[in-house]
Parts: sequence; C-alpha cells; structure tokens
Amino acid sequence: MARKKVVDEWDEGKLGADENYAARADAESEAAIDEALSLQMISVRLQKSLIEDLKFIATAHGIGYQPLMRDILTRFATHEKNEIIRAALERRRMEQQLDVPTPAKARNVA
Repeated sequence: MARKKVVDEWDEGKLGADENYAARADAESEAAIDEALSLQMISVRLQKSLIEDLKFIATAHGIGYQPLMRDILTRFATHEKNEIIRAALERRRMEQQLDVPTPAKARNVA
C-alpha cells in the first residue's frame, strides 16, 4: 500500500516539486541521460516574446518550456513528414494509374 501512495503522490506532483530535494546532475550523468534519450544539444535564437509565450504555456501544463518545445517540434516534424510521404504516395498512385493501360486502350492498340 505504501508504494502505491508514493506513486500516486509522485504522479500528483506532491513529490519531486520541492527544490530543497533537487540537485543538478553532474556532467557525466547528463551526458549519459542525453545518450540514453538520444538528445543532442543545439543552439537556436528565438524572439524573446516567443520564449515568454512558451514559458507561459509550459507553466500552464506543469512542465518546463524546453520539454514543451521538444514536444511541439516533434509533433510538427512528425506531421510534416507524414504529409510529405502521403503526397509522394498519392503522386506515385496517380502516375501508376496513368501508366497502366485500361482494357479499352489495350483493345484499340491491336
């Protein structure tokens, strides 16, 4: 029962939210986490107003703005990649329809 209580309190944000019990990971641990999660550090310049908006949205969702940005970029990239693939498959389907002779065309050729 005690384990379930701890899990529930963690999920509800009661645990892990107090800065007195938080510590920054050392460089080696951060590198191991980045490797395990396949993360790569980048540098990007954004408008200050955009960063403030992202921080506002992230706070409303109870997360940090950098994880929010990762989520936004992941969703956008996934959607765009799927749209590009869908369009390419549609073009291929249309091209195949144009290349395949219909039965009527095949009879007229002879």
